[in-house]
Amino acid sequence: MLFERYNFTCCLETDAALPCYKGSTFRGVFGRALKKVVCALKQQECGTCLLKATCVYSRVFEIPVSANAKDVRMAAPPHPFVIEPPLTPDTLFPAGSSFDFSLLLMGEANTWLPYFIYAFEQMGRIGIGKKLNGKRGQFQLENVSCTGLSIYSSADHKLTKTGPMNRLDLNASPKPGDTDLCLRLTLETPLRLKFDNRLQADLPFHLLVRSMLRRISSLMNAYGDGEPALDYTGLVKKAETVKTIAGNLSWFDWQRYSFRQDEKMLMGGMTGSVTYEGPIGEYLPLMEFCEQVHLGKQTTFGLGKIKAEIIA
Repeated sequence: MLFERYNFTCCLETDAALPCYKGSTFRGVFGRALKKVVCALKQQECGTCLLKATCVYSRVFEIPVSANAKDVRMAAPPHPFVIEPPLTPDTLFPAGSSFDFSLLLMGEANTWLPYFIYAFEQMGRIGIGKKLNGKRGQFQLENVSCTGLSIYSSADHKLTKTGPMNRLDLNASPKPGDTDLCLRLTLETPLRLKFDNRLQADLPFHLLVRSMLRRISSLMNAYGDGEPALDYTGLVKKAETVKTIAGNLSWFDWQRYSFRQDEKMLMGGMTGSVTYEGPIGEYLPLMEFCEQVHLGKQTTFGLGKIKAEIIA
């Protein structure tokens, strides 16, 4: 699967008031800005638009099932992007403050990078966060980098070629699955998981494995080479033998405003860390994959960022 991480550096031109978790703010304004940039029929609903099959906005936010999916069982293809917002808990930022965020792109979405950069420039003009003195926080996009190299600068407004795109695939050489290991999983942003149609506040290993398999399968079907050759049933069954030996999980709640539904929505997810022990080796490639692409629900907001670490 084609995959790349693009790092954006910005500078606030006015004071800004942002929520403690900023992912929903960035994701919401990005959607509005992208539609403003690319939509040819401003008043047309995407579902009835003749251009929806080729429109960048539609391919990113209103993905038809048949657009990319190689598996007809996929009810709703995942969005081909993740926004990783600034993770500082600060909420007030004076003019002149710098901030960084990252945009992760999967598959063909990498070829639409110029549209995304222009949309983020428009975001700076629209403004983000709550209004202060009648204005939302306005900013200037100063630089975009990829693999440590600058590919776009506000100084010349030119996008340089980044060379061949990276690929993200499952590592074919996991550690032996029958060797007991101890692994700490850190939830760097809130993780929202549903099991039996209910949001979960605990993370047994089998639930983690189910979520990883779902995420990998959906992304590879939509943007990669199709269904991975994995023993889904066997992996879940073996995962039930892995023990949770330590847990420091808590629930983090916040509100976001939905422009589409014109209402405030309560959001939340697990944060903290959990430690597992057991035959974990064959699951390491799954974790390495999901460390890159996030996990669970609302990943476009930057939710579900995980870090796995083998410990003694």
